[in-house]
Amino acid sequence: MADDWDPPLPAGYNDANRAFLQAFMARGTLSFREGQKILAAIKGALEDNNNDDAVVPPQSITMTDFENFIRAAREAVEPLDYDIRNMRDQVRDGERVWAFINAHSDPATQMATARSPEEVAYVKRLLDAMFEQYNTPRMEVMAVDEGQALRVSRPAAAAARRESGVHGNGGGGNDNNGRGDGDSDGEGGEGEGDGTAAAVGRGLKHSEVLSLLASLVAEGWLDKSRDGFYSLTSRALMELWSWLMATYNDPDSEGEWQRIKFCEACKEIVTYGQRCNEPDCTVRLHDICEDGFWRTRREQKCPKCSTPWEGNHYVGERAVTSRSGFQRGRGKKGRRSQVAEPVEEEEEVEEEEAEEGDEEEEEEDED
Repeated sequence: MADDWDPPLPAGYNDANRAFLQAFMARGTLSFREGQKILAAIKGALEDNNNDDAVVPPQSITMTDFENFIRAAREAVEPLDYDIRNMRDQVRDGERVWAFINAHSDPATQMATARSPEEVAYVKRLLDAMFEQYNTPRMEVMAVDEGQALRVSRPAAAAARRESGVHGNGGGGNDNNGRGDGDSDGEGGEGEGDGTAAAVGRGLKHSEVLSLLASLVAEGWLDKSRDGFYSLTSRALMELWSWLMATYNDPDSEGEWQRIKFCEACKEIVTYGQRCNEPDCTVRLHDICEDGFWRTRREQKCPKCSTPWEGNHYVGERAVTSRSGFQRGRGKKGRRSQVAEPVEEEEEVEEEEAEEGDEEEEEEDED
């Protein structure tokens, strides 16, 4: 029998590197400040095992020290199809965050061991809501409130059949109800796959959705804002980066509007920031990149279409919360999602208001 394969380790990889990697994997994400504390504790423990008073101050750990440990950790895990990536937090003052991720990641891969099939299917529906239903050229929200999250608790009938694979091939054709004739398991057989498919098709109860959302927030996959909107965290964006691009963007539509957008300054994904005032323009900026970007330019105009950049057209939940309709509804009882309905409905209202205004102007001109 062949010997068990051991991944190659970087030169100089030692116990300090192993301890750092274990701490990193346990947390999933690290900021530089958190890394300073971990490395100070590791170095303090290794400097003098016989001296209980050995203390290394976190401030003594430099960014170079931290990056060297990150580099060694990344080299150690790359042969195992893991990776360490980093990006700035779009919401919380731009602090850079490092994440330990699966290099070949999608929602099913991430949740397969910790979640039930119906929970994994729900997460996919939630992502579809964020990046399709509530992400259009006129309003790029890419977030959902509690009411909107509850609306996708159960799949639509056709979607349920697709998710559960009931159109499938398990050895038989489909009858008019979309059920296989069961050649492999006997007529009307209830094999393990059928049970899983049925569970996925049933979806989740509202109480189960709320529990799952709370768990995803606690684990660092979702962020819940003060206004009650759920969006992907930096960790989730880094983990799902390639999958999001492959799922929601069209590679043949370069230069046109895409569901996954990137900052003009730092080239990282934008789910919270600003957009050009011109609705058809595709330029986006993080709030955290804005000051540095405009300092390098003579005029505060869009670099693509030259429209003056006002800074009050938003990407993310502020596309909803900055609107007067949302502000008026904040103090009212009822579901918040009644204020943040799909973009098509808001556009219809805006068009109606514009038409009414035009008619009033015409009447005044006639008078």
